[in-house]
Amino acid sequence: MLVAIASGKGGTGKTTVSASLASVWSEVWNRPVAAVDLDVEEPNLHLFLRPCITRARTANLEIPEIDTAVCTRCGACRELCQFGAVTILGDTPMVFADMCHACGGCRAVCPVGAVSAGQREIGRVEEGTFGDNVFLRGLLRVGEAMSPPLIRDVMTRLAAMLAEQPELARADAILDAPPGTSCPAGAAVAQADCIVLVTEPTPFGVHDFRLAVEAFTTLGKPMAVVVNRAGTGDDTLYAACRDLGLSILAEFPDDRAVAETYARGGLLADVGPQWRQACLDLAKAVGKLGGEGRHA
Repeated sequence: MLVAIASGKGGTGKTTVSASLASVWSEVWNRPVAAVDLDVEEPNLHLFLRPCITRARTANLEIPEIDTAVCTRCGACRELCQFGAVTILGDTPMVFADMCHACGGCRAVCPVGAVSAGQREIGRVEEGTFGDNVFLRGLLRVGEAMSPPLIRDVMTRLAAMLAEQPELARADAILDAPPGTSCPAGAAVAQADCIVLVTEPTPFGVHDFRLAVEAFTTLGKPMAVVVNRAGTGDDTLYAACRDLGLSILAEFPDDRAVAETYARGGLLADVGPQWRQACLDLAKAVGKLGGEGRHA
């Protein structure tokens, strides 16, 4: 089962919930879990799970390369590209690699085969372990504008790991998605079996929560809510959940002990017995939300 932990805005406690779920998941469901950090622009899941990184590789994006000796300057590639990544200046074909979205269209429409596939680095994919479980993350190259290709690369590696390694045949995955509702968040939750939205009962929290629900509902996946910093706002968020037909799986109150534990890189389950039980209950509820995915 792939569980996406998402949020309409940053700072709601999404990574805190992701790390806490990953830390107790195997205890509840008696099978391995992969903790996957898809917030590739600012990954911080490792701060809480403290994985041992055992493997890393460069992630590349396919970009066009033009053989100027073969190119007839017909302009077919330029007309196709909506992003202005391929053009002809004067008599010189040019590629602006940072603007390329790797669709491959320019190669497909070139009538003389002058366009071939090149590569540029967009980041790194790292994998390792925390305890008996798997850790996987992407790290976007500094200055890189497009994160969805790297997110998809990480998800491809996750699928390969789950398929290739016998000990992971029954594993689940907790996907720590990027905040917001733009393309990176969409790429992160697209393959999930269910979505858990972490939000807070503040005006900004409720506003962006509604945007997230609107964006992710189109995916047709089971979705539910975790309320963080419960008790700090009013009842607007709860009314919104009722109106939208979304169940609340857990409420975590605004507690100084949680903030202190978080500041030390600790988990919710480390705060105390009551918090640990709340994490166990949440893991059980999330598993039921997804119908236990491929283990149903």
